[in-house]
Amino acid sequence: MARLPAGIRFVVSFSRDQWYRAFIFTLTFLLYASFHLSRKPISIVKGELHRSCAASSEGELRFQSQKASDAPPHQLPDNDTDCGWAPFDRDNYQQLLGALDYAFLCAYAVGMYLSGMIGERLPVRYYLTFGMLASGAFTALFGLGYFYNIHSFGFYVVTQIVNGLVQTTGWPSVVTCLGNWFGKGRRGLIMGVWNSHTSVGNILGSLIAGYWVSTCWGLSFIVPGAIVAAMGVVCFLFLIEHPKDIACSSTLVAHSKSYENGMHRVRLQKPALPDDKKPPDPEMQCLLLSDGKRPVRQNHVVVLPADGGGGMAAISFTGALKIPGVIEFSLCLLFAKLVSYTFLFWLPLYITNVGHLDAKKAGELSTLFDVGGIFGGILAGVISDRLEKRASTCGLMLLLAAPTLYVFSTISRMGLEATIAMLLLSGALVSGPYALITTAVSADLGTHKSLKGNSHALSTVTAIIDGTGSVGAAVGPLLAGLISPSGWNNVFYMLMFADACALLLLIRLIHKELSCGSAPGGQAPFKEH
Repeated sequence: MARLPAGIRFVVSFSRDQWYRAFIFTLTFLLYASFHLSRKPISIVKGELHRSCAASSEGELRFQSQKASDAPPHQLPDNDTDCGWAPFDRDNYQQLLGALDYAFLCAYAVGMYLSGMIGERLPVRYYLTFGMLASGAFTALFGLGYFYNIHSFGFYVVTQIVNGLVQTTGWPSVVTCLGNWFGKGRRGLIMGVWNSHTSVGNILGSLIAGYWVSTCWGLSFIVPGAIVAAMGVVCFLFLIEHPKDIACSSTLVAHSKSYENGMHRVRLQKPALPDDKKPPDPEMQCLLLSDGKRPVRQNHVVVLPADGGGGMAAISFTGALKIPGVIEFSLCLLFAKLVSYTFLFWLPLYITNVGHLDAKKAGELSTLFDVGGIFGGILAGVISDRLEKRASTCGLMLLLAAPTLYVFSTISRMGLEATIAMLLLSGALVSGPYALITTAVSADLGTHKSLKGNSHALSTVTAIIDGTGSVGAAVGPLLAGLISPSGWNNVFYMLMFADACALLLLIRLIHKELSCGSAPGGQAPFKEH
């Protein structure tokens, strides 16, 4: 018999369940990356909505000189003024642009609290598909304002508000789905890698929006909108909400204790094993099952809630707040997300003003902050898994972030090399705690032992934590728009103060971890109870 090709040997070396798990990991990564891809264009286009009047005047002189010819090579839109696109061509453009950010993020924050409770009562696949299709439509609608010469500030504000509301369908859905498929072991690393979708989406959004920003900024919104809508169709066709939907045997883990796999509580009773055969590690069996094709043997008695927990009532808002650690991490995320989203929405404009670069180059340079964020999220996950201390890991990175932001504000005017280095470092330290709290910590708290296997809790807990964080995400860019006219240094002071507040809110949990050696939220080093 001929030896199998190396590629085929590689494929068959993994079980069916491992391939499904890898597929869901990749699919949810791409789905939420597309959400972030559609949020980035507004920050890239800001430099084009309000251009430097001096630079525009020079361009207008060149345009006037070309006008003598019968067929000018370029025609400006009729209502495009010397200083940008009305109504953002006024002196208060920073406040108007900040109001756009605030409209989106405030709607996102309010909608997130409702989204989790709605999402846990609806099929994740349908709920997420609807959100992606609607988000794609309203992202593209903003760009259509360019082609139809719409200069009503209210039009852009309403578009941002509705887009913010429909985008709240994304985060609770993908975290719930991933929590169903992956257990607690190595959760920090797995979700740290997975959470890099935020930075990947931001980078792709910056590059796509930057490609058209100087020539036809409407396409900077329409193309990302089309991508999100297309991914919504992919979601509808391929997303598998839970392993039980395809009879994945790794959802039933043989272990003598009650065991929570992601959102599912599975209790197995099995006959005594010989002394020389110890039961397998439940987490390794869940993540790296060697034989996914064999169902659980008949001598295992499986006790499950009806429909995988569906018989339990959905957790209430107040019930979720009573889970230890939810309030502290939610408020910490408020300030951490304030810093992160201020960079997300204002960094390209800051680089344009300080580095005197055009909108396209500033957008490309700002992607380095997101590159740093990828490494920061993974590093935070690895450290928290190794130390088994989520709050302490977040606290350490927040402690280092504040002085780093001060150094960044100081040396970013000294040259391109210094700016690149500080963008990478700042991105890692700012995004690390944000990524860890929104993924691994949220999943830990959503599967807390006090929930007694209630599979409906994760979506609500995730929505509460991210919804509270989104309040900070709404306030940060708004404050940046109000403060930046007095100087960019004052914006950085505001960001450093926010980092300090985030750190102070974790002091109790950090003290508990260091003194008791237990993980936040009462999960003693993420071992079974």
